[in-house]
Amino acid sequence: MSRSKSVGKSSDKREAGSGKREGTTSGNANSSRNNGARSVHETQYETGQLMMPQHANVLGHVFGGVVLSMMDTTAAVSAIRHARMACVTVSVDRVDFREPIHVGDLIIMKSSVNFVGRTSMEIGVRVESENILTGVRRHTNSCYLTFVAVDRNGKPVPVPPLRPETPEQIRRHQAAKERRETRLRERVAEEGRRGGRA
Repeated sequence: MSRSKSVGKSSDKREAGSGKREGTTSGNANSSRNNGARSVHETQYETGQLMMPQHANVLGHVFGGVVLSMMDTTAAVSAIRHARMACVTVSVDRVDFREPIHVGDLIIMKSSVNFVGRTSMEIGVRVESENILTGVRRHTNSCYLTFVAVDRNGKPVPVPPLRPETPEQIRRHQAAKERRETRLRERVAEEGRRGGRA
């Protein structure tokens, strides 16, 4: 999945998973404060797509790969908004499909940056499915993706700090920090196992 992403046209922004509509801001004033830190709000992105027959299997259920591709692209927009440079996918956490998404449903994806390291960023994506005939929405799955900002030579480069502001953003930031520590421990353990087999 690792590939460079470019930003497409944005729709209205919402805090991922909150359902609260927020207005668009340039972020120039905010970014000039706190050592160049960007707010979570500046990274928020929402997009949607109507599911058609080509997106589904013989049961009329949307392929998981279609959803994963949309999640990857949606998360990339948030990553690039934060870094303001090309970003690549480096990992995707476990994805559980809670409920099937059907042909004719509108998939809504909401993303925002939860945590940043030196060159990496964790982006959370919430996926909802809406029956556009009834207006009923269902939360079908969520996922955390890690991106790294890269230069024109594909080398990792530092990204601005993140400034969580609301209690919910602070909670997500802390949870993301703990997940990052877990990933780093797992990476060290995996490298140790590889070294033992050498």
